[in-house]
Amino acid sequence: MNIIGTSQNGQTVESGFRVDISRGERIGRVSSEWFSRPDDERFLSLTELYDAVKARADRAKARTVESRAVRVEASREDAERLSLIVPGQDAPIAPTHWSFGQLCSLVGAPATYMRQLPAPLAGINLQHGLLSHRAELVKTLEADDGRIELRAVTGPDYGRIWDHELVAAVMKIAGNGTGDTMWKVPGVLDWATMTHNPFVDITKDTTTLYASDRDVFLFLVDDTHPIEAGRLPNGEPDLYFRGFYCWNSEVGSKTLGIASFYLRAVCMNRNLWGVEGFEEISIRHSKFAAQRFAHEAAPALTSFANSSPAPFIAGIKAAREKIVARTDEERESFMRKRGFSKAETGKIIETVLQEEGRPPESIFDFVQGMTAHARAKAHQDSRLELEAKAKTLLEKAA
Repeated sequence: MNIIGTSQNGQTVESGFRVDISRGERIGRVSSEWFSRPDDERFLSLTELYDAVKARADRAKARTVESRAVRVEASREDAERLSLIVPGQDAPIAPTHWSFGQLCSLVGAPATYMRQLPAPLAGINLQHGLLSHRAELVKTLEADDGRIELRAVTGPDYGRIWDHELVAAVMKIAGNGTGDTMWKVPGVLDWATMTHNPFVDITKDTTTLYASDRDVFLFLVDDTHPIEAGRLPNGEPDLYFRGFYCWNSEVGSKTLGIASFYLRAVCMNRNLWGVEGFEEISIRHSKFAAQRFAHEAAPALTSFANSSPAPFIAGIKAAREKIVARTDEERESFMRKRGFSKAETGKIIETVLQEEGRPPESIFDFVQGMTAHARAKAHQDSRLELEAKAKTLLEKAA
């Protein structure tokens, strides 16, 4: 098929956008989500996703109760079944796997061990923990889907941000997420031609909109409007796209967070390639989390969506133009002053030599060598440390 996109100057492009993914970072966060989600956690549009998580919230009820007033009941017929009687709710409430673990954590009981016990014995231990719980109050989240279910148990100061609130904030800038605005489910990198095709059918296999009973995760890009930030060694434009992903858990399994970045491509298994300018904010579900979401996270998302790429382009240009070493001695000195060992310095310089056909001279050369070398690191901590040094170096150049 012909791929029709829009170049930076507004001209129509009838082919894929050729990219160089040997530069920048590779980020696997979206890929890990893509691998782990079953079909019933994959959604084909933001509207579909919003409807699902909003309906779930509409069926839910949150309340704060005294922990000592919660009664634990074990089934005599089923040794695996345990339920709770919560003040204000006469019917028994069945804890989910997640909320059972939260309940055990609140009373200081090891969840893995408790799950191995028969329900009557586990119930006795939980009841004792609730009666002696020092915090005295707990916040419950219950859902009525024909059978009343306990979705979450948290401390009384837990600041819940609903999953549908995050999805609604994204919809304000991304519409349906399927191409009705510039923000959409990403296309796919063609490894044979090294071109990024921004137009692929959104299916259960390609979507990047996810939600489970305990979280929501969204990844969108603007991959029909590439940004040119300098030239490659062969003279072709170095193209980037803007992208972001965000996540939340209204039941407390993770923080709320938003990450924004520039990237060069997304492959079929949803790895992000050639990432630059990665920024992330996160909000813990503490007492004032909802206010922080309203005043920080949601505006930050809108600001990124509407921002100009000019500062990013200027930063890349400055790093390309700032020559810091012309001889082998200067190259080694530059790296050693920044805390790199002699062996690691040699590997980074060799990486640039192999990929560029010449040794590093500019800040940008060294940054690309550092991020390329980081991708070869087996341990995540070492990789992140090296990528952080590269990011700091690039920011100072700008």
